[in-house]
Amino acid sequence: MAAPGAPEPVALEQIVGALKLLLSPGGSDSSSLQIEKQDVVLLDRLKSNLLALDKKFEEDPQWEKLKNLREEITTRAEWLQNSLDVTWSFTSQLLVLLLCLKQSMVLLAANFHPPEPNPRTAEAAPVLSPDTLSISQQKTVQSALQFVVTLGICPFLLSGVGIPLRCRTEFGAVIQDVVSFTAAPSVIHRLYTSCIVLLDIAKHTALGSLILGRHFGDIAAGLCQLGFCPMKRKDEPAKPLQEGLKEEERTRARKALQSILDQVYQPLVVRELIILQGGPQQTGSDMKTQTPAWLRRLCGQLLSERLMRPHGVQAVVRGILEGAGAGAAGGAGAEAAAADWRKCDSVAKVLASCPQQSLSLEDYYQQICPQILDLLHIQDKLAARQFQRVATTTFLTMTREHPQLATKHLLQPMLEPIHRCSSAAEVSSKQELPPGAVVVKEEELSRCLEDVFKVFVVGNEPVVALLESLLPELGIVFSLYCFTRQNVSPLRSFCQEILLWILKKLERKAALAALKGLAGLDKSVPSLHPLCEFRAASQGSTMVTIKETSSDEDEVLYQKVTLEQGQVEFLVDLLSQCQECGLAGDFFICCLEELTHVAAENKARLPPEPLSHESLLALEEYQSFLVGEQEKKLLTLQVVAVLCERMSETVFTSITQVVEFVAATLKRACLSLTQESESTVEAQTLSMSMGLVAAILGGAVQLKSSDFDVLKKLVPLLEEVSCTYPEAVIQELAADLRITISTHGAFSTDAVSVAAEAAVKKKDPGGGRMEGQLHTKPQRSSEADGVQTHSDQQPQRGKANHTESPSAAPHIPAEAQGASPRQQHLSSESATANQSPRCTTPEQFQEVLLSAYDPEIPTRAAALRTLSCWIEQRAPQALRTQEKLLKVFLENMEHEDTFVYLSAIQGVALLTDVYPEEILPSLLAQYGGSPGKHPPETRMKVGEALMRIVRALGDMVSKYREPLIHTFLRGVKDPDSSLRASSLSNLGELCQRLHFLLGPVVHEVTSCLIAVAKTDPEAQVRRAAIHVVVLLLRGLSQKATEVLRDVLKDLYHLLKHVVRFEPDGAAKLHAQLALEELDEIMRSFLFPPQRLEKKIVVLP
Repeated sequence: MAAPGAPEPVALEQIVGALKLLLSPGGSDSSSLQIEKQDVVLLDRLKSNLLALDKKFEEDPQWEKLKNLREEITTRAEWLQNSLDVTWSFTSQLLVLLLCLKQSMVLLAANFHPPEPNPRTAEAAPVLSPDTLSISQQKTVQSALQFVVTLGICPFLLSGVGIPLRCRTEFGAVIQDVVSFTAAPSVIHRLYTSCIVLLDIAKHTALGSLILGRHFGDIAAGLCQLGFCPMKRKDEPAKPLQEGLKEEERTRARKALQSILDQVYQPLVVRELIILQGGPQQTGSDMKTQTPAWLRRLCGQLLSERLMRPHGVQAVVRGILEGAGAGAAGGAGAEAAAADWRKCDSVAKVLASCPQQSLSLEDYYQQICPQILDLLHIQDKLAARQFQRVATTTFLTMTREHPQLATKHLLQPMLEPIHRCSSAAEVSSKQELPPGAVVVKEEELSRCLEDVFKVFVVGNEPVVALLESLLPELGIVFSLYCFTRQNVSPLRSFCQEILLWILKKLERKAALAALKGLAGLDKSVPSLHPLCEFRAASQGSTMVTIKETSSDEDEVLYQKVTLEQGQVEFLVDLLSQCQECGLAGDFFICCLEELTHVAAENKARLPPEPLSHESLLALEEYQSFLVGEQEKKLLTLQVVAVLCERMSETVFTSITQVVEFVAATLKRACLSLTQESESTVEAQTLSMSMGLVAAILGGAVQLKSSDFDVLKKLVPLLEEVSCTYPEAVIQELAADLRITISTHGAFSTDAVSVAAEAAVKKKDPGGGRMEGQLHTKPQRSSEADGVQTHSDQQPQRGKANHTESPSAAPHIPAEAQGASPRQQHLSSESATANQSPRCTTPEQFQEVLLSAYDPEIPTRAAALRTLSCWIEQRAPQALRTQEKLLKVFLENMEHEDTFVYLSAIQGVALLTDVYPEEILPSLLAQYGGSPGKHPPETRMKVGEALMRIVRALGDMVSKYREPLIHTFLRGVKDPDSSLRASSLSNLGELCQRLHFLLGPVVHEVTSCLIAVAKTDPEAQVRRAAIHVVVLLLRGLSQKATEVLRDVLKDLYHLLKHVVRFEPDGAAKLHAQLALEELDEIMRSFLFPPQRLEKKIVVLP
């Protein structure tokens, strides 16, 4: 109940009924006034409805309350005047009834006290407030508001202000004709009254949403005209639409405009202001309908104010683009709007332009740039494409126009998470953090890389400021890429695309410098801070933390070597995707030139060794310099080796790159001659490169006139080789090549032709030429390969046209290769034995046996490989002396040279494959004997031989299952950690091949693996134990659910234990791999693939 003395509210149904009566023609609800098209009929209907409403108030006693409320509001309304214009009288009555509706809704809401919910009863929907309008009532109110705007605002707007009524509907044209502009009150007061009263009604939330949601544009146009339109010029009389408005009324209109601009949904405000501002000015007959200059300036100023507000950028973008389909109900329209790139680019140009209201350009960038970065993070999938396109285009435009400000306010904040963990960042803050503390959170790193991908890769505009800002952070991106290559991460594709993009967009010199930094050849390039490390995060992405210090120097060294090797391999994988641009070939040549520079600068840059060791600092600097130079040289060699291994066939893509490669080789050869440090490797490389030039000139590639201009770069180098090289054969070939290049192939000696033929045959043994393909293979550098190359080229000498001249092929003499006559003879006998092993004479066999004890390492290794070849081919002479051969191999296994003992291990494995029952027990006894009987190195070599034997036996290994498993299980308990790891590795190879035969011993093997993985103090042994599980699951595959059904649960618990509590990263990685194998096996077991097959069943 209402308080005593307070006005009682009127029922909303009565007020809405009065509105219906006023809006319906002749009291009938079946049709609307909006369908009327004749001005005379419309005026008659308006008069009759006004009379019907007055009659209803006079005759109906139930409307007494509404009548009293109407009279009260009429008394307070100073703006209400009698008018001869029926349209204004009709509008005034509508405004009075809407004010009555507003007051009644306020009173009903104030008197409403909802009951407290009863906790004992079931939860029910809350009681609806009595001031709520039904859908039917809202439609009636909307019709009334439409009449107020159409009759009280739109007719009185100046030409060019808002959208004219004639351009909206046919009914609008009728309204324009029936309104009287001469009757009192004046048109400017009608416009003022309509706008101010509607805004008063809009103070109620429910009514305000109906008014401002549909008619904001017309009300804003009216307020702009009332508050900002110039009244008159000095030289012209006042216009009827502008005279009679007081200054305080104009001020009130300005404040009302500012108020609704701040209250209404900002994208709607932006869209309506753009409509009010109109399009570009045109010249022609329709100048009167164009937007006035004062309104254009006003709308521009208001739009700039909207833009400078918090979240103003997003409001401007939404206001322009939501009409194209982006928004809450975008749907297919959002896709179409995203394709309209011209609209997105126009918005970007607006955002990139500094408005006049801004204090300075830097102040504008400081306010706008954070909002532009926020546009990249829009989560709405329907609008994200448009917003990201606008943000990217704005980003690029600002960077192109004002690179310094864009770098400060856009690029640096975007790249800050990456820069935070860079080696160039501040160190003091990181030293204060404890180990394991988070430096860059998962969300920050993911968002940073996604933003870089959107701006750099998707934007695809190589602005100089963009490249310069990303280049210092390239090392961190590459380190993250290497980390993601070791596990599953959503950031891998972002890192890869960013690296490929910048390597392709950089100038070739800058790209090569960046590659040297990524490979570790240039220490000045910033990389990941040494105190930081990447770590997998809880949400599946990556974060940066403070590295935990390790006291195990061997483990630290192992991790460093593994990291460098992995980075080189991953870098080569990246380069393999840049083959079209030739970056890989240029980098390969750059590394070769780096080797030449290192060799040349070793003596020039080498500081003199301190004469006395009193100065410890000088001695330490001297040693550090030596270590750094050696490390750089080894790393360069590693990069060259991996490039040769991974991309040998496709590393060169043009004649220019081949010429650069040959030039680098010739420079290195000349340098070695200058320093008197020529080696077999240098001689072979020089021979190969000159043969390559001869092949190019001999027709392997179709040359153009421009190619000879490139080849002329080799002329000075070939001349130097022809004058300084000690071998006459190389001198002659270099001189002939120089003449052929200088004459553009018009004159060519037979030596060049034969050398070209030899080079092509060496590449293609079948004799067919490979036209147009430009690639080289890495040359083997061992002495045995040099001997073989020399022997292969011997027949070519007899085919030369020169008498007793060996210049037909670019070979290397025996003296230059450093090979003794005994080695050459042994190589020739080995080649003969390889062709016909059953024709080996006892004398040849004895000579090879004696060579197996030769003090020269190449000779001994070649002899062991020859014996292994005879065993593999079942030579009778070798099979009859298997005991003697076993003794030879076992004795050579104790040799310290890798080439020798690996050849001996291969021989033992091949011999055991022929006589397993005779040799395998002795090897097992030697491997599993007491620790003091045989040195650990020998037992490790025997373990390597046993692994190769297990692989060679294949399925036949099941016959020797018991002795092998028992020996390996005993080896797991050995005091030497290396032998324990070797035994586990062999056990994994054995279990991988036993399949169902593993069943009787599966419990023993599993118990051993669990105990070792949980209790062994050495990390490498625990890694080996987990690796056995990986091999076991990988070998059994789908059979694992049958063979391991009793222990599969124990293995799963072991792997989860390792992942959670194992401190060693490599062991964790093995455990994750094993879990992935197990997951794949169980998925295949639980969800077998569905196959459609026909099945015919014969019924009895």
